[in-house]
Amino acid sequence: MARERRDRGEGDSRDNALVDFVVKIRRSACVVKGGRRFSFNALVVVGDRRGKVSYGYGKANEVPPAVEKAIKEGEGNVQRSKKIAVRGSTIPHRVIGKYGASKVILVPAGPGTGVKAGPGVREVLQACGITNILTKVHGSTNPLNLVKATLAGLTQLRTKEDVAQLRGVQL
Repeated sequence: MARERRDRGEGDSRDNALVDFVVKIRRSACVVKGGRRFSFNALVVVGDRRGKVSYGYGKANEVPPAVEKAIKEGEGNVQRSKKIAVRGSTIPHRVIGKYGASKVILVPAGPGTGVKAGPGVREVLQACGITNILTKVHGSTNPLNLVKATLAGLTQLRTKEDVAQLRGVQL
């Protein structure tokens, strides 16, 4: 479930288009004197499909306000996030992202492969703009940890130019 959102700002509106994906909605219950009081948690991934992606986590007594809070937090985090190195429609090299007990392996794939990923990982990659990639998850499948592990893996990506600059050589 993707929705296209537009930021309020100067310049071309296409440059500011953000897309958000609802990854998980959880219901939690608090037992009180009169029965159970339910609240909802929403995990949302927000990105611009050009290399900037982040997540938001919102809590409220109803689902729509929880999703809106998560989207608002995610949009703020996208503005502060670093752009991810994407080579065409895939990633430049194999990388492993870890967070907690979750481990996500991201492998570049050829054109026409598509996004071979499970829930949580798929939304992050789609919001980032990656269309051809293979993934494998080891360990915990907690959606929040999978999103964080995928983002950790994507931030480790480097282009050939970055590596050449770090080594002090010219291509």
